[in-house]
Amino acid sequence: MPDWQPAAYKDYQWIVADPQLLGGTLAIRGTRLAVSLILECLAAGMSLEDINDSFEIAFPPEALPEVLKVASELAGSFHVAA
Repeated sequence: MPDWQPAAYKDYQWIVADPQLLGGTLAIRGTRLAVSLILECLAAGMSLEDINDSFEIAFPPEALPEVLKVASELAGSFHVAA
Protein backbone atom coordinates (compact mmCIF):
# COMPACT_ATOMS: atom_id res chain seq x y z
CA MET A 1 0.00 0.00 0.00
CA PRO A 2 2.45 2.70 -1.10
CA ASP A 3 -0.27 5.38 -1.32
CA TRP A 4 -1.65 4.77 2.16
CA GLN A 5 -1.57 7.73 4.53
CA PRO A 6 -2.70 7.46 8.16
CA ALA A 7 -5.84 9.37 9.09
CA ALA A 8 -5.27 12.70 10.80
CA TYR A 9 -6.51 13.10 14.35
CA LYS A 10 -8.97 16.02 14.42
CA ASP A 11 -7.30 18.95 12.67
CA TYR A 12 -3.75 18.13 13.69
CA GLN A 13 -0.94 18.10 11.15
CA TRP A 14 1.40 15.79 13.09
CA ILE A 15 -0.96 13.64 15.16
CA VAL A 16 -2.63 10.67 13.49
CA ALA A 17 -5.03 7.97 14.65
CA ASP A 18 -5.46 5.12 12.22
CA PRO A 19 -6.25 1.45 12.95
CA GLN A 20 -3.51 0.44 10.50
CA LEU A 21 -0.87 2.27 12.56
CA LEU A 22 -0.21 1.10 16.13
CA GLY A 23 -3.78 -0.19 16.36
CA GLY A 24 -5.27 3.30 16.23
CA THR A 25 -3.18 4.71 19.08
CA LEU A 26 -2.39 8.39 18.68
CA ALA A 27 0.93 8.55 16.86
CA ILE A 28 3.31 10.99 15.23
CA ARG A 29 2.87 11.27 11.45
CA GLY A 30 5.68 9.65 9.50
CA THR A 31 6.82 7.54 12.46
CA ARG A 32 5.75 4.56 14.50
CA LEU A 33 6.09 6.59 17.70
CA ALA A 34 3.02 6.83 19.92
CA VAL A 35 2.12 10.17 21.49
CA SER A 36 2.00 8.42 24.86
CA LEU A 37 5.56 7.13 24.38
CA ILE A 38 6.86 10.63 23.66
CA LEU A 39 5.04 11.97 26.72
CA GLU A 40 6.48 9.20 28.91
CA CYS A 41 9.97 9.99 27.64
CA LEU A 42 9.55 13.71 28.32
CA ALA A 43 8.13 12.99 31.79
CA ALA A 44 11.18 10.86 32.52
CA GLY A 45 13.39 13.85 31.76
CA MET A 46 14.56 12.81 28.30
CA SER A 47 15.45 15.53 25.82
CA LEU A 48 14.43 15.36 22.16
CA GLU A 49 18.02 14.35 21.43
CA ASP A 50 17.74 11.52 23.96
CA ILE A 51 14.50 10.38 22.34
CA ASN A 52 16.09 10.37 18.88
CA ASP A 53 19.07 8.42 20.20
CA SER A 54 16.76 5.82 21.75
CA PHE A 55 14.65 4.98 18.71
CA GLU A 56 15.46 4.17 15.09
CA ILE A 57 12.87 6.67 13.86
CA ALA A 58 13.65 10.32 14.53
CA PHE A 59 11.03 12.35 16.36
CA PRO A 60 10.25 15.48 14.33
CA PRO A 61 10.69 18.42 16.73
CA GLU A 62 7.97 20.35 14.85
CA ALA A 63 5.48 17.83 16.26
CA LEU A 64 6.20 18.67 19.91
CA PRO A 65 3.68 21.54 20.25
CA GLU A 66 0.92 19.28 18.92
CA VAL A 67 1.95 16.42 21.23
CA LEU A 68 1.64 18.76 24.20
CA LYS A 69 -1.63 20.26 22.92
CA VAL A 70 -3.31 16.88 22.44
CA ALA A 71 -2.08 15.81 25.89
CA SER A 72 -3.60 18.95 27.37
CA GLU A 73 -6.90 18.29 25.62
CA LEU A 74 -7.04 14.70 26.83
CA ALA A 75 -6.03 15.64 30.38
CA GLY A 76 -8.85 18.17 30.48
CA SER A 77 -11.53 15.81 29.25
CA PHE A 78 -13.86 14.03 31.59
CA HIS A 79 -13.95 10.23 31.61
CA VAL A 80 -16.66 8.61 33.63
CA ALA A 81 -16.24 5.00 34.65
CA ALA A 82 -19.43 3.14 35.40
